[in-house]
Amino acid sequence: MDVSPVAWILTIVVLLALVAVDLFINRKPHEVTLKEASLWGVFWVGLAVLFGIGLTVFAGAEPGGEFFAGFITEKSLSVDNLFVFVLIMGKFAVPPQYQQRVLLVGVLLALVLRGAFIAAGAAVVAAFSWVFFIFGAFLIWTAWKLIKEAQSDEEEEFEENALLRKVEKVLPTTDGYRDMKLVVRENGKRLVTPMLIVMIAVGTTDVLFALDSIPAIFGLTKEPYIVFTANAFALMGLRQLYFLIGGLLKKLVYLSYGLSVILGFIGVKLIFEALHGEGVHVPEIGIPLSLGVIVVTLAVTTVLSLRKTRKDERAAAEAAAKADRDASV
Repeated sequence: MDVSPVAWILTIVVLLALVAVDLFINRKPHEVTLKEASLWGVFWVGLAVLFGIGLTVFAGAEPGGEFFAGFITEKSLSVDNLFVFVLIMGKFAVPPQYQQRVLLVGVLLALVLRGAFIAAGAAVVAAFSWVFFIFGAFLIWTAWKLIKEAQSDEEEEFEENALLRKVEKVLPTTDGYRDMKLVVRENGKRLVTPMLIVMIAVGTTDVLFALDSIPAIFGLTKEPYIVFTANAFALMGLRQLYFLIGGLLKKLVYLSYGLSVILGFIGVKLIFEALHGEGVHVPEIGIPLSLGVIVVTLAVTTVLSLRKTRKDERAAAEAAAKADRDASV
């Protein structure tokens, strides 16, 4: 797939324009309602679908299929990221009316940093085909790690990364939020606010998630343009997803298992591709099969999670009712 510099520039400009419109419409801090999150969520997903259809029409069925497979994979991985975003918002006690802006700026920072990751990844993939062995092994290891974490009973907590700890150590911070201001001057001293710290936390934490999501999407397509746009559309809808399914996150009890299946599958696909490139006769896993595995895995994971949650809630209600009856006797 040959993407001209003009197409790249036009794509980036349109994405920036959409972000500018979003910022303008939501310039006043406010608590996001379910209706607002739903409308914006549908808007971003609709744009992604239209882009995928346009890619299919003008570039062919294979690039279109690669985009949809990449977009769905990145979107599903981003849902897992929301767990950590919830922890960040709680740790820094971000007021509800400011959370929307924090996520938007944090996501923009993540998009810029992911762009650098994608450019570096594309250069490595183009120069060294054997890197797919490393990518594949890393994804399989990540899948196993997800399963072990899902089986752990330990309460998940947000751990600050090295960059964030350095920023907090070096920069003097105010004792509370100052509306949406990032830097203020008080008593003759320039201070940063918790707003800047939490934005850095969201943006840099997402980059850590890119360590598995970027190799995963390179397992579905080697085209940097598709990798970038799939990531961009997945990230730009992340903010609305946070408000839309915030209460649903706790009900997706099997999400880590589903993601581990997807990452493990893509890891095997990458290793097969690397072996095929070395002349070893192994099965080729095409995009239709990849897309099918991803969609079916997510569907089964969601259904089983919701069924398990309803069963647990019913059991808890029955236990509470029995305790009340025993107490009244």
